[in-house]
Amino acid sequence: MRSHKLIAALTLALGLAAPAALVASPATALASSCRVELHDIDADNVVERDGRDELRFLVQGNLFPRNGAHNMQSGDDANPSDFGDPTGAINNGQDVFFNLREVERPVLGRGDSLGSAIAEAATCAGLDVNETHIDTDIISGSNPDYSYTVKLKLTGQ
Repeated sequence: MRSHKLIAALTLALGLAAPAALVASPATALASSCRVELHDIDADNVVERDGRDELRFLVQGNLFPRNGAHNMQSGDDANPSDFGDPTGAINNGQDVFFNLREVERPVLGRGDSLGSAIAEAATCAGLDVNETHIDTDIISGSNPDYSYTVKLKLTGQ
């Protein structure tokens, strides 16, 4: 008789404890937006015949670096800080374009577009808050042949 009461008491206790444990564990939240940063750029083959490109990024209407340009030769690896840490934001399902531009000194301006690395809103939509994703794009063209590998870091917010 006592074992039936003990089993009933344990069953009742476990039945109440399990839902409490489920409620206590926090659920991960999906990001509603993303911060997008330049993570890395490699010059595989440059445009200019002199073997050196003067580059800037155009991101959501802003040029990076803000003052000047960054020189790259074939085989060079550049960091975000070399370009003034370009950043953008994915909001309202809009992709972010990191448009790589070749400029001429002494007047830098916007220069000529070589192509864009794209941070897609669909990728952002699948991230949790503070989760990161590295996206790799190849920007290339011809006449003359050129190629850059650009990595963007998306962080869910």
